Amino acid sequence: MRLAIALGGNALLRRGEPMTAEAQRANVRRAVKALTPIALEHEVVVTHGNGPQIGLLALQQVAGTAADPFPLDVLGAQTEGMIGYLIEQELDNALPDDRPVASLLTRVRVDRGDPAFKDPSKFVGPLYGKSEADALAARNAWTFRKDGERWRRVVPSPHPLEIREVRVIAMLMERGVTVVCAGGGGIPVVEQADGSEVGVECVIDKDHASALLARLLGAQGLIMLTDVAAVQLGFGTAQARAIRRAAPAMLKAHAFPAGSMGPKVEAACDFAEATGGFAAIGALEDAEAILDGRAGTRIERGVGNLELS
Repeated sequence: MRLAIALGGNALLRRGEPMTAEAQRANVRRAVKALTPIALEHEVVVTHGNGPQIGLLALQQVAGTAADPFPLDVLGAQTEGMIGYLIEQELDNALPDDRPVASLLTRVRVDRGDPAFKDPSKFVGPLYGKSEADALAARNAWTFRKDGERWRRVVPSPHPLEIREVRVIAMLMERGVTVVCAGGGGIPVVEQADGSEVGVECVIDKDHASALLARLLGAQGLIMLTDVAAVQLGFGTAQARAIRRAAPAMLKAHAFPAGSMGPKVEAACDFAEATGGFAAIGALEDAEAILDGRAGTRIERGVGNLELS
């Protein structure tokens, strides 16, 4: 089976952990341990988040002495290379020699006229207290929104239209390569009037980019691994209940947080509706059980009733 597996930024760096190389490598090893049994049995393409990492790089840029800090597309390329390298190395250590691994920088085309550029919503960077967030907003002209009990920077997140390297990714997979790509949703680019391409200041949602990639590659399943066990109705309340199985239309009848679970649910529903395959959302440690339908939330056409637990 061909599968697209998306590792959430919070699955690679747990909330409250320091953003050190040591902490990130430890979490990548934990992720690879969960992925390896699946990669041994199936064709796998791995994508990953970069929200905490790109936000930290941006913060380091404005705190430094650089007269012209790098834009988000360049910082996205940096984080895609960094995290991709760690995942590639640890997967290569875990898989046998006849299962090669490759990490690929991936450009993703967006529309410069996308409404998202006027309504930043994608969380990046560390969590802050209110006074610290207010000070950073005033100093750097950044936008912040509440994430749980604290605050995080938000940036534009336009919808992905094209995976520029999809033919290369497909060729690698056809030759038995496990591919790590589209990190952080890919490097955002736009097409200019003369047909040339240029980077743009935004961050593409990793789950929507992963769903697009999965469709283009003909994947039968899209699995989104994060730091929660399942999609929940009434999340954060005493009445919260986990959704085990649902048809796309059933989930679309409910609202989920725009900066966190909302994009995952939307991307999962889009993939299931468009392909007839399954999408699933759940905790990294439950990866095998999610694939088997024993954990997480599974979204696919034909489910008769919303199944809760």
